[in-house]
Amino acid sequence: MEKIGLNKLREMFLSFYEEKEHYRRKSFSLVPDGDKSLLLINSGMAPLKPFFAGTETPPAKRMTTCQKCIRTGDIENVGQTARHATFFEMLGSFSFGDYFKEESLVWGWEFSTEVLKMPKEKIWASIYEEDEEAYAIWRDIIKFPEERIVRLGKDDNYWEIGVGPCGPCSEMYYDRGEKYGCDNPNCKPGCECDRYVEFWNHVFTQFSKDENGNYSELANKNIDTGLGLERLACIMQGVDSIFEVDTIKSILEEVTKKSGVAYKNGAAPTDVSLRIITDHIRSVVFMIGDKILPSNEGRGYVLRRLLRRAARHLRLLGVKENFLYELAGKVIDLSAEAYPELEQTRAYITKIITAEEEKFATTIDQGTVIIGEYIDELKSSGNNVLAGEKVFKLYDTFGFPLELTQEILEESGFSADIDGFNENMQHQKEMARMARKNQAEEGWVENAGEYTSGGGTEFTGYEKLTDKSKIESIVVDKKSVKEINAGELGIVTLDKTPFYAESGGQATDMGTITNGNTMVEVLEVQNIQDVFIHKVKVVSGSLSVGDEVTCEVSEIRRNSIARNHTATHLLHKALREVVGEHVGQAGSSVMPDGLRFDFNHFDAVSKEDLKKIEDMVNDKIDSFLAVNTREMPLKEAMDSGAIGLFEDKYENDVRVVSADGFCMELCGGTHVANTGQIGAFKIVSEAGVAAGVRRIEAITGREILIRLNKNEEQIKETSEKIKVLPSLLFQRVLAISEESKAYKKELDELKRSEAGNIADELIADAKVINGVKLITKALDGYGVEDLRNLSDNIKSSEKGIVTVLAAENDGKVMFLVSVTDDLLEKGYHAGNMIKQIAAAAGGGGGGKADMAQAGAKDPSKINEAFKVAESLM
Repeated sequence: MEKIGLNKLREMFLSFYEEKEHYRRKSFSLVPDGDKSLLLINSGMAPLKPFFAGTETPPAKRMTTCQKCIRTGDIENVGQTARHATFFEMLGSFSFGDYFKEESLVWGWEFSTEVLKMPKEKIWASIYEEDEEAYAIWRDIIKFPEERIVRLGKDDNYWEIGVGPCGPCSEMYYDRGEKYGCDNPNCKPGCECDRYVEFWNHVFTQFSKDENGNYSELANKNIDTGLGLERLACIMQGVDSIFEVDTIKSILEEVTKKSGVAYKNGAAPTDVSLRIITDHIRSVVFMIGDKILPSNEGRGYVLRRLLRRAARHLRLLGVKENFLYELAGKVIDLSAEAYPELEQTRAYITKIITAEEEKFATTIDQGTVIIGEYIDELKSSGNNVLAGEKVFKLYDTFGFPLELTQEILEESGFSADIDGFNENMQHQKEMARMARKNQAEEGWVENAGEYTSGGGTEFTGYEKLTDKSKIESIVVDKKSVKEINAGELGIVTLDKTPFYAESGGQATDMGTITNGNTMVEVLEVQNIQDVFIHKVKVVSGSLSVGDEVTCEVSEIRRNSIARNHTATHLLHKALREVVGEHVGQAGSSVMPDGLRFDFNHFDAVSKEDLKKIEDMVNDKIDSFLAVNTREMPLKEAMDSGAIGLFEDKYENDVRVVSADGFCMELCGGTHVANTGQIGAFKIVSEAGVAAGVRRIEAITGREILIRLNKNEEQIKETSEKIKVLPSLLFQRVLAISEESKAYKKELDELKRSEAGNIADELIADAKVINGVKLITKALDGYGVEDLRNLSDNIKSSEKGIVTVLAAENDGKVMFLVSVTDDLLEKGYHAGNMIKQIAAAAGGGGGGKADMAQAGAKDPSKINEAFKVAESLM
């Protein structure tokens, strides 16, 4: 049997099924699309569930894929065994109501024996014990020896998850030989020994199970087969471990080179670390390639956990410097032909890994020492469980994922107090929530729900800025009342409202509610469980429950917000065009006076790219693109190319906002009707706000004019100040800068030339205390370097001197203490002395025995500090 590489095996499988008229579909993302039951795709059929369930129409009745998969359920076994992995690829062939058992099994046999040329005598088959149809196909059509067909029960050969579609399976096994077997003379597939390796499962979905346990035949029967690529590679390459497969072995060899630790096929304790690093870096690369970022929640937490687990095991191997980002390049090199998106995002992947490595590196060594101390305490106390408070400290302070702490503890025979950890986590979240809240401002919102009628508010603000409404409830000082009067603050709810409630980063509408002589200002609007809560101030008159009122939104404010909101959509699209498709929204703020857009990216956006982005947005503004909004089913919106941000917040029907031919997003905000109404777009800043998150701030419309006028006024004032025409301001500033440098240079030279004279004067005026000369002097306009230079001159002129200098600058004082070398042997120590000297003036510092410096807050206490110096002699 020919030894075939993993990459070639993948291509052989997909090409084979293409020839059998299967639609070859590239791997789905590891991020499930619309499937909230999964955190990450963990099987070849997982992303195809809608096709099998009939809720969506497949692109073809026959499909074949090689699907990227992540499973972390057995993560504690990764590294401990030769077969467990968190990342793997699943080859699959699928039929949606087209062919059935015969074609599936015959083609499986054909691929295994004629394409891969597996020895026929090495292959065994299992079937569900009651599946006579599958048995007959193997025996009569494939002509498979009956003695190698094994009947197994439901636990082994029946696919069923609760109610719904289900069916029997037929599995193909490879006989590795007697040396892997057991003593049982009847050993065959189904035995617990390692002789027979299941490599291909053919699932025949032909029944539907109801809630009463009854089975009925499906009208459209389906085929779902799965063949683990790594497991197949083990068979074809004649190796016992996935870590010996060609591509995976190449990654492991890079780890051994870097660490200098040899791999011994599982025989050495260090093999566990080598395997963990090798496996985890594959998962990490593919997860980041599918735009998953490290975080403390969800799939981002899985990514961070794998990254940090790998980083720790690198340190166990003696590798202290960052290396995972280099290893990622090897993974990409090996996989880019099959997954070109990895090559396209190579720089992005390595930068994210680098940032996460660096972040963890700052704390892992210290955290490892701390957990070591905790383990020593457990040993001495006889306790086997580490307190939840300490587990949480490792998580919160040192970035140790809970599972990493558990793993380290288990290595020493201890466990973690999970309940205590969760209590500390919940307490922190509550404290963070309370810290973010302004009780005075949010109390009215929190309690509003108690006083509403319970029905939702109809929002009419997409179509109208003015509308007639009825007052449904009033709250003043957290109490339900029937009336609110002039001068009072309170909240009101209405049966319908044109006021947009703060949502999705868009600022609240403001405006007025009027009724005859009554004038009420609307200060803020929140949406609490579909009830719009209006915070109001009554300017004149009064409002009562049941009043018919006129609501009027501030048109200028609404238009300003709409301009900025539509501009964020244009900006998002331009970022994806210029920076890369990996860019995704990480947050936004849309206000009347500007916008803020946070996005996933690990590098600062260059000035050149920022200009391209700005120009692209302004081109779309000048193109006067129509901005349309439509409601449609979520699936239709996603299929049409709309970018879904935070999809889990949306119901089945969504609102889609599009600027013709340029961008399309799911959005519930308010927008201009035409991009030309934005006027203009100007980026004012770009900066990092968190690991992997950048922020652009920008302005539009009139705000650009306001900014321009302000800048012009500043230029005018500056020009008048330095008596130059505005057109010559830049040249004059350059000239002043050069003059300043020249003056500073002259001053420094003057100070150096005078330092010798000043040193002689200070030595001459020194006090002699206990046989040692003490110099104390306060100097105006001196910097730290000036003090050091003067101190050096004194020390080079004479022995037996302690010098204490002070310099006041910008309301603060800098102290410097120096001791000549001959006094060091007598116990004089500048670093120890300066701590007490600076403390007298409200400061502190330290340094070496011969020289030290410190800052202090109170220049008026310089003389007191000098007296302390005298007392130390």
